[in-house]
Amino acid sequence: MILLKFMMSTMGVVILGVMMTVRAWADMPAAHVQDHGENAPISTVSIDLTDLPALQRGAQLFMNHCSGCHGLKYERYETLAKDLGIVDIDGKVLEDLIKKDLMFVGEKMSDPIRTAMTKEDGANWFGVAPPDLSLVARSRGADWLYSYLRSFYRDEKRPWGVNNLVFPDVGMPHVLLELQGMQVKTDDHNAPLKLIHPGQLTPAQYDQAIHDLVNFLVYVGEPMQETRKRVGVWVLLFLGVFFIFALLLKKEYWKDV
Repeated sequence: MILLKFMMSTMGVVILGVMMTVRAWADMPAAHVQDHGENAPISTVSIDLTDLPALQRGAQLFMNHCSGCHGLKYERYETLAKDLGIVDIDGKVLEDLIKKDLMFVGEKMSDPIRTAMTKEDGANWFGVAPPDLSLVARSRGADWLYSYLRSFYRDEKRPWGVNNLVFPDVGMPHVLLELQGMQVKTDDHNAPLKLIHPGQLTPAQYDQAIHDLVNFLVYVGEPMQETRKRVGVWVLLFLGVFFIFALLLKKEYWKDV
C-alpha cells in the first residue's frame, strides 16, 4: 500500500512536471540571443504562426531576396505550400503558382528548398559559404534576426560597403538595401542609425516586411510548432483524466484493506 501511494504521488508530480515543461516550451523563444555586438539595440518582434498572409509574404521575400545565397534544406516546396495555405478551394496545392513565384531551384514539389549557389562559389565571393537558414531562427532567436536585418549601415571600410550593429564586421552584403535604403551610424545611443537615402519602402513598411520574413523563418525552424501545441493540450487533458481514474481505482481497490 505504501508503494502504491508512492507511485500515485510520483505520477502526480510527473504530470505536473510535464505540464510545466510543455508550457515553458510553448512560451520560450527559439533560442537565447547571443553575440549582439557592442551596444547593439535588440528589438522585440511579435511572432504569429497562424497569420498565413504574413507567412506567405515572408516566403515571397525570402525566395526573391535571400534564396540566391541561402537555402532551406529541411523544408520542401509541397510542405511549404500546404502549411502556408497556398492551395485551391479543394485543398490542392497550387503547383503552377509555386513554380512561378517561389521555385527558382528544383523541378519537383517534393524537392527541398536549396540555393543555386555552390559552396565553392560562396567561399570565393564571401570568404565563407553562406549558411543554410533552416534553423537560424532557433539558433539565433527571432528578436536577433529582426534586429539584425534592420541594422545595416554604410561603412566604406567593409568589402560590401556596409556593416551591421548587431553583427559587427558582417561578411554579408545588405541584400535588402533597395527596400530599406541606406543608413549611417550616429552617436545617439537612442537612435544609433539614421536613414539618409530612402528605399522603395517607408521605414514602417520595411519593418513590417522584416517582421514577415522573420515570422516565416521561425515557421521554417519548426513547421510543426502549432500542431505540437494543439496535440500537447490534448495529451495533458488525457493524462489529467487518466490520473483521476487511476486515483479512484486506487481508492476502490484499497477501501477494504
